[in-house]
Amino acid sequence: MKVMLIFSPRYYWPFVSEGDNYLVPQSLVYLSAVLREAGHDVRVYDCMPLKMGWRSLENAMRDFDPDAVCVGENHALYAHEAMKVVQLAKDVVPRARRIVGGAHFTNLYNKYMSEHPIEFVVCAEGEYTLRDLIEELEQPDPDPSKVQGIVYRQGEGDDEEFIKTHPRVLIEDLDALPLPAYDLVPMDRYGTSKLLFSPGGTTIHHSRGCTASCSFCVWWTQMAHREEWDDGTVELRPRWRTKSVDRTMEEIEELYYRYGKKCYVWVDESWNIDARWNDQFADEVIRSGMDITWFAFMRSDCIIRDEKRGILEKLVHAGLRHLCIGVERAEDERLKQFNKGFYNNDQLRETFRILDKYPAIFKQATFIVGTRYETRESMFRQAELAKELNVDYPAFHPITPVPGTPVFDQAMQEGWITLEDFTEFDWMTPMMDSDYMTREEIGRALYDINRKFVTPRWLLKGLLSKNKYKRDMYKWWLKVALGVSVDALKHRVNPVKEQSFTNLVKPDWYDL
Repeated sequence: MKVMLIFSPRYYWPFVSEGDNYLVPQSLVYLSAVLREAGHDVRVYDCMPLKMGWRSLENAMRDFDPDAVCVGENHALYAHEAMKVVQLAKDVVPRARRIVGGAHFTNLYNKYMSEHPIEFVVCAEGEYTLRDLIEELEQPDPDPSKVQGIVYRQGEGDDEEFIKTHPRVLIEDLDALPLPAYDLVPMDRYGTSKLLFSPGGTTIHHSRGCTASCSFCVWWTQMAHREEWDDGTVELRPRWRTKSVDRTMEEIEELYYRYGKKCYVWVDESWNIDARWNDQFADEVIRSGMDITWFAFMRSDCIIRDEKRGILEKLVHAGLRHLCIGVERAEDERLKQFNKGFYNNDQLRETFRILDKYPAIFKQATFIVGTRYETRESMFRQAELAKELNVDYPAFHPITPVPGTPVFDQAMQEGWITLEDFTEFDWMTPMMDSDYMTREEIGRALYDINRKFVTPRWLLKGLLSKNKYKRDMYKWWLKVALGVSVDALKHRVNPVKEQSFTNLVKPDWYDL
């Protein structure tokens, strides 16, 4: 079959400018690799780096005339853009089967299939499910009920219903997947920034899933073990899997030697779970002689473990230059409410004391603000903790009730949000009031704590760092902040107001 995989045109975050940096969507290169291995003619359109607007995408659909159009979205923020692709496919190539996937549609398939001309939803981990669905649709009399892990339409009019097949078992051997189809995407247009994830930034992953089940996080659910019971309910259990070090090195070598990519952005939910894997990986990178740098999301407790075993030092020698830790809150009781009780503030303080031993590492931390019990004073406690931990950059995110999480379920049950609109689910805009603050007050306090942390002294310290990667990160932050401010002035918006830093930006070519 002729299959078209699409990441739609979309507005972009003001802190990732159009000319600055795009990174490879791992889902596109893995899904397309599996489909191509199965013998299908696959075209991939990642519209943002291609600067392909809606008119150009329509022309590409007409020219290719696909048998299936596939669009995925993990972010609630861009779900409406994915639905534009579905409608465009129906209008332009009505014979093509319309398939969606990703965490957002996995969790809200009923809403989107009711409102849009979607024919199939690929749920959870997608490679083998999409391959099997495409192969079933090739049959003279296809029967989608044979394909595990999907939702499909059955019947018409008042008799129409959405049928969900049995959950698919997770891929046990990730090494069995073909190498990602990087040749099907515009690799020369990814990671072009001279400052952010430089030189030659690219995404990569060695593991999938997580060992935890934090109540605000949807990523672990997408790669969780699913157990369906007789009453139709599905139980999710956290599951973490990894490729072998040899397979991972094979991917790095492909990116390094064939595409000149030397900075790796690991998109693993929890990169450093397995100490033995971390140790072997460090050895292999050092042995290879490749001059690489890399970023990863890491667990605090695993950093402490690896430091005690001498592994962390080796990882720094192997190119670790930037890590992000989900600190989340300055109050241990709030961590427990997030089902993140395996963290506590004493442990986090120990972790960041360890990281201070490695000045080459750019230390990033995430904090969740705007929680149900939030006050202005408690928000400022998060900034105080960030300063105490000596974080290079703290990202203060308003709690966002992402579909598929307990936070979302509670927010819907209590009427704190509705299902009408996800276009502000950008992790910068407060989505809910707290018991003591309105959304607007949370937004103003969020802006104030960022200003409190980001001072000339903080900036000068980073710009004068002896480490090039760290200097470049601070230069990038300064460049983007100035750019956002100038853009705000052009649009006659006060650059010292919080709204200047939360509005998404429409590319000039979006409609073209």
